[in-house]
Amino acid sequence: MEHQQTPISPEMTFPQQHHSDEEFKRRVRKTTILLSIITVIELGIGLTIYTIHKGPDPSHLLVLMFKGMVCILTLAKAYYIVSVFMHLGDEIRNMIMSIVVPLMLFIWFIAAFLWDGNSYKNLRNSYDKHFEEKKIENKSGGGH
Repeated sequence: MEHQQTPISPEMTFPQQHHSDEEFKRRVRKTTILLSIITVIELGIGLTIYTIHKGPDPSHLLVLMFKGMVCILTLAKAYYIVSVFMHLGDEIRNMIMSIVVPLMLFIWFIAAFLWDGNSYKNLRNSYDKHFEEKKIENKSGGGH
């Protein structure tokens, strides 16, 4: 008499969304056109920023707003690329979160290190006595 082993926990399966080749090609074509349009808009905004900088009285607020729009459009492009071309949009929510949450933490780390580095640079310039002595020496012409 043979003893059959039963698994401790049953295998978890999720319903797969099988897309036909024609539907996938249509989705890729639509995404490519959308990404191209967003890229052309970004280029237009970039040329506008360049023109504003070259003008006689550049508006810094307007340039900042245009740069914010470029950041938003770039994030939209990244979302479509990851969702369609990397097939992350077809995954279950937990799989998506296991990729997106560490990515957001990584972006936060980069921003925090940049902020901290800039703060260190500014504080070093105001409290470093050697830096102050060099600055005073250069002003008085004491250097060679």
